[in-house]
Amino acid sequence: MSIRIQKFYYGDIPEEKSGAFMPSSMANEASSGWPLWEVFIRSKQGLDHKHAGSLHAADAAMAIENARDVYTRRQEGISIWVVESKYVHASNPDDAESFYDPASDKVYRHPTFYDLPDEVKHM
Repeated sequence: MSIRIQKFYYGDIPEEKSGAFMPSSMANEASSGWPLWEVFIRSKQGLDHKHAGSLHAADAAMAIENARDVYTRRQEGISIWVVESKYVHASNPDDAESFYDPASDKVYRHPTFYDLPDEVKHM
């Protein structure tokens, strides 16, 4: 028995070959051509949206309604974003050092020399 290990990045593998578990009811919907949507939820105490998961839907309105039903059942969210998965692009983690390295020589990007008033929050 041989094991083949291959490194994939998000979006490299077609959905039907991704190996993710999908109940038969969802498999029927997915095979009907509905696109995959990424769901981002902003919690009541948070300032940013966090990735909550993915779902299949016919359009953005349906994706938002389904995301509300699936990911905010306990009223923990105050805002929902949905993005069609094909529009999400990411940098390669292996290139992080060279990708982010140029920012370290720009001290003006790090406001460590500013005095912020106490009234300014979330900085």
